[in-house]
Amino acid sequence: MIQVITVEREYGSQGAEYAHHLAHRLGWRLIDSCLTEDVARKAGVAPTLVKRCDERIDPWFYRFGKAFWLGSLETLPEHPKVFDSGQMVEFVKGYVQEQAAIGSCVVVGRGAACMLAKSPGAYHVFVYASMPRKIAYIQERFPEHAKDAEREIVATDRRRAEYIRRFHQREWDDRKLYHLMMNSCMGMNAMVEATIEAAGLRAVAAAAEQADQAAVG
Repeated sequence: MIQVITVEREYGSQGAEYAHHLAHRLGWRLIDSCLTEDVARKAGVAPTLVKRCDERIDPWFYRFGKAFWLGSLETLPEHPKVFDSGQMVEFVKGYVQEQAAIGSCVVVGRGAACMLAKSPGAYHVFVYASMPRKIAYIQERFPEHAKDAEREIVATDRRRAEYIRRFHQREWDDRKLYHLMMNSCMGMNAMVEATIEAAGLRAVAAAAEQADQAAVG
């Protein structure tokens, strides 16, 4: 039986919003912003530093310098703890695998589909949308970025694809990685219901609905 659903998404496709609705419909935990908070706590670093490394690769000059330092035969000088994208990925892997073992959760992005690709209890979803729809969403949701909406969308999706390619050696939008790929133009409710049906979680959703009704009653 499916115990965890991963949701990868194009920027502006409302994939994170869909994940929120799906988790609520199933009565499951949503793993999104809480992931960065937990990583910051476990790594002993500031949440702002973790967010800077979230689904990002380090700048080329940092990677070049790191390769040079590691290749040096001399002893590295003492320096404060350095937290980079490579360390972030390792912490995320541990966290995602831990949450997947517990089950009943929806995980947003962070390469979770790659990390759990061989897990029989995981179901992987990719959400996309047309560029005009994504631009309209960004302009409405983030009016301060309205002028550069398309540029922001393209840059963010390219960054996410590079992140997956570098740390997981997979193509971000590879259809062989996902069980279900959906165009969010179909509507939020339709997406949620299609996922529940495709993943065989109708009974789980019904139980969650009954629990909600009992709580209200």
